[in-house]
Amino acid sequence: MRLSRATLSRVAPGARPLAEPRATGVVHLGIGAFHRAHQAVYTELAMAATGDDRWGICGASQRSTAVAELLRPQDCLYGVRAGDDVRVIGSVREVLVPGDDLAARLAAPETAVVTLTITEKGYRRVSGPVGPSAGASAGQAGRGQGEEPGPSTAIGRLVAGLRARAAADAGPLTVVSCDNLPGNGATLAALVTELCEPPLLRWVEQNVTFPASMVDRIVPATTPADLDDMEARLGVRDLGAVVTEPFTQWVIEDDFAGDRPAWDRAGALLVGDVLPYERMKLRLLNGGHSAIAYLSGAEHVSEAVGDAAFAGYLRRLMDEDLTPTLHGLGRFDLAGYKRSLLARFANPGLRHRVAQIAADGSQKLPQRLLDPARERLAAGHEPRWIALAVAGWMRYVTTARELDDPLADRLTGDPDAGAAATVERLLAIEEIFGADLREDRVFRELVTDGLHRLTADGLAPTLRTLDA
Repeated sequence: MRLSRATLSRVAPGARPLAEPRATGVVHLGIGAFHRAHQAVYTELAMAATGDDRWGICGASQRSTAVAELLRPQDCLYGVRAGDDVRVIGSVREVLVPGDDLAARLAAPETAVVTLTITEKGYRRVSGPVGPSAGASAGQAGRGQGEEPGPSTAIGRLVAGLRARAAADAGPLTVVSCDNLPGNGATLAALVTELCEPPLLRWVEQNVTFPASMVDRIVPATTPADLDDMEARLGVRDLGAVVTEPFTQWVIEDDFAGDRPAWDRAGALLVGDVLPYERMKLRLLNGGHSAIAYLSGAEHVSEAVGDAAFAGYLRRLMDEDLTPTLHGLGRFDLAGYKRSLLARFANPGLRHRVAQIAADGSQKLPQRLLDPARERLAAGHEPRWIALAVAGWMRYVTTARELDDPLADRLTGDPDAGAAATVERLLAIEEIFGADLREDRVFRELVTDGLHRLTADGLAPTLRTLDA
């Protein structure tokens, strides 16, 4: 029997939703598993803490109908398992699919906040105004090849909604990026304003804010075994279930244009400057994940960290190459955070597939590993642990049978070309490495040496040699 409002009585009272929203105050673009395990949970907890039931969520999928097909038959209910804790979440009220009128929902007066999880590649730059007369001429001048015209991207649809909201005089709006990008609020604001014609731009500047945020929770892809486990725990079949870890964190810049859910009552931290927390998470957690994805050869993250030598490599990557680039955290327990990361990585209950992390590496490496490498090089240090992870990525993109990356056609090459030639070819992709890293002799030599060692000797001997 399928989970729905009609069958919710079969679920144990302690596992039922904590709140039942009566209105839709939040629109979310990119309603995947992460949003359902993170922002949607915070929103439900906020409503439960305050009794303010105006903050139901309208989720919108950019290209696929898959999430709608999972959630609509369940009245948008779904379960979240975090460790041994299982609860049905009821904060999502509807799910839109491509072709539905997202602009009308963004223009509705009761909508006060938009959140986004559209992944790093969703922010690839588009150019030109997206308006009634712009049509397909709006930009394809982006970071990747074959990029869609502006109006059909998530950013383009957001701008169309802002235009409709301005025309309806529906009031101020806060747009919160929840993606793993440095300065994600400013990045989003810049992309939006690029696509606005002058009258809309003036309205956006007066009525819309784009606070930055940092999100942290590991959410692996749901497996058939997870669905069976959730059915055993809930007593009904839940095809929209997500599995996550107990740890969760959300840091939001306190820059709201109007009303908002009481996310701070649900555990979110509202601060004046998100950047230090953002860098910490991007570089330590996400950078660590990328190193695991491209070096370990494991199927799951926990298996990689279970190897003592590789766990030692991760500690040195964090301590020697990444931590020195983190500033402005005040009294935050950074050492404790790093210990918690290794424990989270080692959690066998998550079954976090390395292949899931490895996708779209060209979009992830710059902020996770290359920016801190630049900072270490500028300070006169050799970021050899970062360089080894980059070498692992180069080996991965030249040997993978199928490469899930928007720059895949430019990344694949001859796996027998030799380390120096491979490094030369890939460092020349300026969208990833810029001109500076391509010309940096120290960085080039470190990566070339790492790729040569990995290819000739494998990971374990390479780690033993570098650790000597």
